[in-house]
Amino acid sequence: MATFSDFGLTGPVMRSINNMGFEEATPIQEKAIPMGLNGKDLIGQAHTGTGKTAAFGIPMIEFFDVEREPIQGIVITPTRELAIQVAEELNKIGQVKGIRTLPIYGGQDITRQVRALKNRPHIIVGTPGRLMDHMRRKTIRLNQVRTVVLDEADEMLNMGFIEDIETILAEVPEERQTLLFSATMPGPIQALARRFMRSPEVIRTEGRQVTVPNTEQSYIEVEERQKFDVFCRLMDIQSPDRSIVFGRTKRRVDEISEALIKRGYSAEALHGDLAQSKRDFVMRRFREGTVEVLVATDVAARGLDISDVTHIYNFDIPQDPEGYVHRIGRTGRAGKAGKAITFVTPREIHHLKIIEKMTGGKITRKPIPTIKEAIEWQQRQAIDRLLLAVENGDTGNYKGLAEGLLKENDAVTLLAAALKALTKESDRTPVILTEERPLRVRQNKNKIASQRERGYFRGGSGKKSADRTGGFKGKNRFGNRTY
Repeated sequence: MATFSDFGLTGPVMRSINNMGFEEATPIQEKAIPMGLNGKDLIGQAHTGTGKTAAFGIPMIEFFDVEREPIQGIVITPTRELAIQVAEELNKIGQVKGIRTLPIYGGQDITRQVRALKNRPHIIVGTPGRLMDHMRRKTIRLNQVRTVVLDEADEMLNMGFIEDIETILAEVPEERQTLLFSATMPGPIQALARRFMRSPEVIRTEGRQVTVPNTEQSYIEVEERQKFDVFCRLMDIQSPDRSIVFGRTKRRVDEISEALIKRGYSAEALHGDLAQSKRDFVMRRFREGTVEVLVATDVAARGLDISDVTHIYNFDIPQDPEGYVHRIGRTGRAGKAGKAITFVTPREIHHLKIIEKMTGGKITRKPIPTIKEAIEWQQRQAIDRLLLAVENGDTGNYKGLAEGLLKENDAVTLLAAALKALTKESDRTPVILTEERPLRVRQNKNKIASQRERGYFRGGSGKKSADRTGGFKGKNRFGNRTY
């Protein structure tokens, strides 16, 4: 494994990298950074959480001139959340050298962005729609851009942004470096590369299995009306430190979040209808650990870079294999183990098998947890907490209280009461969710097999419409509505 000192970087960039705590390069960084430093066009097939931002950011910041005022680099991302996160990391890498990065995205006051642009950032990270808005206003000029990065290109295809990207690239000088990163390589992405890239080098960091190797994948077959109660039992048994729950629609996400709060869980909803200030507030609380459960739609959660997510719950099965890959890619990062559990109705089993076949990962069937198992698990956790306090010896201030209580109560009754108080009993507050219709597969097996052979995992086809802030409505290739 290469270290960053092996790349021959200049002092300011190395100091920033050391300040960030980077030591060994990830596989995508080890392959991409030398090619980026050589000025070559590059196609990197890699998933979220593999260190892509540093892989393209380090060569950009190494070569950009802090004294030049025009914009030298642009990074195009599918969502505003990803734009913000990429910009934050690039600012850290460029901090010592003085290379400044500005995120540009829909949902934020454009006049505020215009004021920020007057500070002459060297790199712009933006969503396609808002980037084009600034180009039309001539508040962003791309005529001296040296490097273009397309991050999560397959997601931009799914969200209907390919024509926008083509429009943007047409305004950038032909003598440039173009770096494209994508989890999968469907036909339209390959066509985009052929049109706008010059003999790109192709690197891959994954084998046939495109899902996260450190993530244990399983599913539970359950009727729609039983999902929420089964989910709560599973939460009580697994007690995740930090989890993301995926729902199919904005309404679904709101209902699940409200139902979890009603039953005593710490949860927040994240979807495209929330104001940007609210989204930022929710994400800050989740990252700080104030909120343990984030309930999100696919569009809202794409591109989120959140460390230490232990569990992913697919409350509704993803609409396509690529969506599944992106969802469970939120856990099992940086060598840590993660769990991904998918709830499937009996009519959706065939859909799950298609996902399993096309992603190349084994999804193990698990039984429905019982109420008894949930209670027993909570009781064991209460015992563990009690024994840990004894082992740590931090009971000194309570011994006098205990002695007083023992004079009036027998020890067994008192200990039983303590365990009962420590045990989180399952909350059975009635909850009613609007039922979601099961996904229906409308595609023949031969076509699916053909697409698998070509690596064609895209989640959308036919006529689509995308808003300029990352929202998406249309139909995926299974004929299902997307949100």
